[in-house]
Amino acid sequence: MSNPPITLRIDAGVAWLTLSCPDKRNTIGPELARTLHALADRCADDPEVRCVVLTGSGRFFCVGGDIDLFAQAGDDAEAMILALAHSLHAGLLRLATMDKPLVVAVNGPAAGAGLSLAICGDIVIAAQSAHFTAAYSAIGLTPDGGATWWLPRLIGMRRAQDMILTNRRVSAEEALAIGLVTRVVPDENLETTAREIASSFVKGPVRALGKCKALLLSSADDTLAAHLDVEAASISAACNAPEGREGVAAFVGKRAPEFPRA
Repeated sequence: MSNPPITLRIDAGVAWLTLSCPDKRNTIGPELARTLHALADRCADDPEVRCVVLTGSGRFFCVGGDIDLFAQAGDDAEAMILALAHSLHAGLLRLATMDKPLVVAVNGPAAGAGLSLAICGDIVIAAQSAHFTAAYSAIGLTPDGGATWWLPRLIGMRRAQDMILTNRRVSAEEALAIGLVTRVVPDENLETTAREIASSFVKGPVRALGKCKALLLSSADDTLAAHLDVEAASISAACNAPEGREGVAAFVGKRAPEFPRA
């Protein structure tokens, strides 16, 4: 039996998803895309999971689609790639919108759809050896994985145009400077840093964090007036929820909150 393209390990409330095809630089084929979708659903639905960490194995995070498969598909390439993209997108969407924090630990180069996976996290930690490339137009293709949705929102339209149209490689340090990633750490500190951040989320108000994610994702498509109404409804509901009641009580009592896990 072949090894799974993504491994899942749940430890102390944190689900670790690791792209596990280092010999293929964690390229994305139909099996990996289907596995990502299935594991994303499992993590999102499991009440024991309070945070998800996505990372890669080996020297690369993910270099995008399996181009050898695209070539082998011949006249069936369009149907194959459409099915692959839909499967990948379903998993990526679930991870990005689940009501739990997503930490992405980028352990090495990310390109193509690997770039999209790398930047979809709520917190993105990049190893110093990581770099980021759109790569699509270099082989006559167009982006997928939400790259043209994320990049303008994260780094602005001009920088997004530069990355996508020129395929310029962006170093980890530049990615931090332009807002593509949250922080950069030495390679040997990547897993420790991801674990520390994930552990802090596990102890936190996960449901409130999920609402924060939803508010941020919807903000660009709302008018200010509409978004203010959504914020008002959200904060009032949060104040009456168990997390909010515990947080307020702890603040007033000058103690550390113990947010409920249920």
